[in-house]
Amino acid sequence: MTRTDSLQPGPGIDSSYAWMRLAISMLLATIGAVGMWAVVVVLPAVQAEFGVDRAAASMPYTATMVGFAAGNVLVGRAIDRMGYWIPALISSIALSAGLLLAALSTSILQFTLAQGVLIGIGTSVIFGPLIADISHWFNRRRGVAVTAAAAGNYLAGALWPTIMPTLMKAEGWRFTYAAIGIFCLVTMVPLVLMLRRGAPAAAVAGSPGSRSVQPISLSPAALQVLLVVAGLGCCVAMSMPQVHIVAYCMDLGYGVAHGADMLSIMMAGG
Repeated sequence: MTRTDSLQPGPGIDSSYAWMRLAISMLLATIGAVGMWAVVVVLPAVQAEFGVDRAAASMPYTATMVGFAAGNVLVGRAIDRMGYWIPALISSIALSAGLLLAALSTSILQFTLAQGVLIGIGTSVIFGPLIADISHWFNRRRGVAVTAAAAGNYLAGALWPTIMPTLMKAEGWRFTYAAIGIFCLVTMVPLVLMLRRGAPAAAVAGSPGSRSVQPISLSPAALQVLLVVAGLGCCVAMSMPQVHIVAYCMDLGYGVAHGADMLSIMMAGG
């Protein structure tokens, strides 16, 4: 595996820098995962403005998830070759551009394309690839580090839906999207640049570390397939209430803010 991102040799596994990198990664995920949840909050407003039914209004979320899934593979492959920070930088800019273009969209098709191509793929860098990257920096506390990095996505789901309704009520969904896009650009780019150090040499070389590894009868390919099936079974069940909860609460007369609060509670529990 070729790695070209090292500006200087990385410090050791489980070092103080590793913990700092984890904190930066969590913050990056909390900001960047807005790409997954913003579309859920604005769904009722988008549906009303473009005059489409609920099925058509849900397509941007579907496109976002398709882009997110594809991005985890494509960006992950790029990270295998170049290291984390360069693909992450490009993805962060793509996410910001997608939010800005979505704010300027004049049809549900344009909005859907911005969500799927730019926001979905751009957001992917803060999930699977980020988790894989942080796993290189820990041995004794790898489980904690990986779950903490993954938790950034859920922190975003708890935080952003509580912020967006207030701004949407005052300025509308387009302004809210544009403001979030600018915020992502000015915060994520510096955070990504703080992650330019290459992975520790032992991690790049595939060192097993000090822990013993228990052999299993399944091949890596079989394990990968099982993980994909498990992910589908888990996330399909979760995504259905998540994508419709805000619009459903609005249909019941509770308003967007209360629907967003419900989404926030669901994600905080994650």
